[in-house]
Amino acid sequence: MNSSSTNTSFTSYSAIASALLLFLLLNNTPTHAQLSSTFYDGTCPNALPTIRTSIRQAVSRERRMAASLIRLHFHDCFVQGCDASVLLDEAATPTSERTALANAGSARGFEVIDAAKAEVEKICPGVVSCADVLAVAARDASFAVGGPSWTVKLGRKDSTTANVDLANSNLPSFRSNLDELIANFARQGLSERDMVALSGAHTIGQAQCFTFSERVSSNGSNIDAGFASTRTRGCKNANLAPLDLVTPNSFDNNYYKNLIQKKGLLNSDQVLFSGGSTDSIVSQYSSNPSTFKSDFASAMIKMGDIIDPATSQNGVIRRICSALN
Repeated sequence: MNSSSTNTSFTSYSAIASALLLFLLLNNTPTHAQLSSTFYDGTCPNALPTIRTSIRQAVSRERRMAASLIRLHFHDCFVQGCDASVLLDEAATPTSERTALANAGSARGFEVIDAAKAEVEKICPGVVSCADVLAVAARDASFAVGGPSWTVKLGRKDSTTANVDLANSNLPSFRSNLDELIANFARQGLSERDMVALSGAHTIGQAQCFTFSERVSSNGSNIDAGFASTRTRGCKNANLAPLDLVTPNSFDNNYYKNLIQKKGLLNSDQVLFSGGSTDSIVSQYSSNPSTFKSDFASAMIKMGDIIDPATSQNGVIRRICSALN
């Protein structure tokens, strides 16, 4: 074979290999669905105001619920896409994601979503998916505690399955290091900036002591000694501690200021500012709250677009979010 033929063959092989690699990447990356903010305008025009009223009432009763609802949406979208699979309880499926390590004993707000869905069912039975109710609830919960609002795209379907194994592998751990977090978010099509912005949801809410007891007792160089002592004493008196010690019930940028002061509660918080590639983003958000809130809203929209094609094609509208039809 002459050199021209060899070069042609090599070029053809390279093209085939590149096409195969692209195919594999596309088929292992979550799909970003074609959703629409006007999806229910004709079929259930009062769906969003109904959900908003229900969520405002729930957050008014317990301000911490805002953090729980945002987290619930996050934990839904990272497993099989945003399909309400996290809402299915153990009576509905033995593979309930509620039993996953990152959810068991800590995921909450299920009854709030069930209540919001029930109100929507009264006006538009069988029309609005639980996945959409949860996405809207996360937005309304953010706004209720001073966080940003955003235009929620709608049209998701509900899955008929849950996957506890995928939940255990896909949901970030409080022990994760920076490289693990970056890889975890990248698998969902989310960038480092998206990751740091979404982590800012920890400006509200609380964590159980076992998730940070090792960090605060380590006497490491990446934790403020006074902060560690305070949190250690706090764990002796209660099972929960605020993720943001300064303004735990307000959605602001103090979370990032805490990280710069080495006062991140969880290891997975502090690694965002530990000499790595995300330090500059943390610094920017700590000094510019409007940029943080804008990026948080954009990242929530991007995360909400993650859809499993199988659910998009074969999904259902569950009448009760915790149960199968």
